[in-house]
Amino acid sequence: MTAGYQRCAELIRDADGLLITAGAGIGVDSGLPDFRGTQGFWGAYPALGRARIAFEQIANPAAFARQPRLAWGFYGHRLNLYRRTVPHEGFQILRQIGEGLAQGAFVFTSNVDGQFQKAGFADDRISECHGSIHHLQCSDGCDTAHGGIWPADDFAPRVDPEQCLLTSDFPLCQSCGKIARPNILMFGDWRWRGERSDAQESRLHAWLRRVERLLVIEIGAGTAVPTARLMGERLKGQLIRINPREPQLPHGKGVAIAEGALTALRAIAASRR
Repeated sequence: MTAGYQRCAELIRDADGLLITAGAGIGVDSGLPDFRGTQGFWGAYPALGRARIAFEQIANPAAFARQPRLAWGFYGHRLNLYRRTVPHEGFQILRQIGEGLAQGAFVFTSNVDGQFQKAGFADDRISECHGSIHHLQCSDGCDTAHGGIWPADDFAPRVDPEQCLLTSDFPLCQSCGKIARPNILMFGDWRWRGERSDAQESRLHAWLRRVERLLVIEIGAGTAVPTARLMGERLKGQLIRINPREPQLPHGKGVAIAEGALTALRAIAASRR
């Protein structure tokens, strides 16, 4: 892998802008689950495993209508987990790379965990294509005094982890009084409020127009939910793909590193010294 890391250093030297595209795999070294496969998901949420409820069934707006305490038990547990998680050292390595480039860095992520903001990336340089668990919207999709989307800062869920049930009060829509839900694009979701993510995407494309020599570093973006993976493949520029299980690249495009996020980013940092 030495030659591959040296090539990464060369690509960083030649770039004037860094786009970080990230999937669930980037959080594994911070201790976050990546929900790989049904068994992996049920291992993280045994109550859902006992009920044979798959990720696609609970990550679904219909779950908030049928079993709101179970739906918020799942999302409330995730919200608490993400709030207490400390982003691993690799996030700072990415920040340092971006700070050394003329146009800096921008993040495009399918993750909803807010880890890039927590690691110190500027909020106006992050595009969360599937939304954010740290923001809420009405489960009915209605407008509110907040414009339809508001921060979840005042919501402190209490969850029974054995049953995956919310035991505290529901967050409520301030306009209609119905249960609020995370501002996350779920499966079968026709009421997701995408305005916040749309504004982020507009800022991303404005930044891309300023970049002349783009480098994409993709981390932990698999083929099961390929949104972040496809972003880097479609753009002009070089691509460094970090993925321990699916490192394959489109023909003739960049460098593939079959390692986890933190191991690979530490090696890239060392190759630049």
